[in-house]
Amino acid sequence: MILHFDIDAFYASVAQRDDETLRGQPVAIAWRSRRSVVLTASYEARPFGVRSAMPLHQALSLCPHLVVVPPEFTKYREASDAVFAIFGEDERPVEGLSLDEAFVDAQTDDFGEAIELAKRVRARVKAEVRLTVSAGVATGKMVAKIASDSCKPDGLAAIEPGTEAAYLALMDVGKLWGIGPKSRARLREAGIETIGDLAALDDAKLFALFGRFGKETRELARGIDARRVESERETRSVSSETTFDYDIADEPELAKVVRELAADVAERLQKHGLSGTTVGIKIKKSDFTITGRQTSLSEPTDDAETIAVCALACLKRAELAGTPVRLLGVRVAGLTMEAKRQMSLLVP
Repeated sequence: MILHFDIDAFYASVAQRDDETLRGQPVAIAWRSRRSVVLTASYEARPFGVRSAMPLHQALSLCPHLVVVPPEFTKYREASDAVFAIFGEDERPVEGLSLDEAFVDAQTDDFGEAIELAKRVRARVKAEVRLTVSAGVATGKMVAKIASDSCKPDGLAAIEPGTEAAYLALMDVGKLWGIGPKSRARLREAGIETIGDLAALDDAKLFALFGRFGKETRELARGIDARRVESERETRSVSSETTFDYDIADEPELAKVVRELAADVAERLQKHGLSGTTVGIKIKKSDFTITGRQTSLSEPTDDAETIAVCALACLKRAELAGTPVRLLGVRVAGLTMEAKRQMSLLVP
């Protein structure tokens, strides 16, 4: 059994946890600038129509009493580390997707035991970190994630083995992994509206629509997902990434996020006495395709500004040209504990 955990409205929840005056208030996490967008909105703000990736000026027009709080990625990393430590107790494999989201191997085939584990983890996170976590329990990653998304906030949804196909059948085909907006529109033109419609396709139709990935896509539509939780034991790189609730296309806004992520990576490198010679970025686009760029340095670094400059150069090389971004990450690899020399020249 696989568990999927997602911290509810993570950035906003951390702000409300640490400042009692924000509790119960509509909160948006955003920088205060002319072109800023909302990174996360609290659940109190959402009934007003405030959502992630919305321009801040629009959010304020929808909710004039919205409380705007600047992001604090150091706090988010600390909270994330505490939550992930609970996820990984008893040497459970954990596959982090972002600061606030992870798959966990329940280390049991027993459905009831997996549900009880999810309940214990959620209770401990609430008691010890003072955040709420939604959870999905299923035999595969995709169904577990869809289940946790369905019960937010602060819920638990468990899909009994053998019922995965029925659970998915009536859902919009766009919920299926790998089906972005363009694919969704193409499938609808072909008369495929639901996941169940796709699951019923024959081999010839699958090949016409998806090529060699057709059968794999149909397996997912039927709830068959053999991918295991991949836990990286050895530290080969230090990274920090964030998944936006809604895609962000504004490059100045993405650049601000890059700087915050770079500062977070630098702090963690310094904490462990590490530095690295490779700086890279990870970009997941709105169609779920992932791209990356990286650059090498002549000397290892743990300096936040150096990491940020390199990461921003990588962002520019990605040539997004307004492409909506779903996830953004910064990483430093080529790690060493050797003493660092002051860099006089940086050539990304």
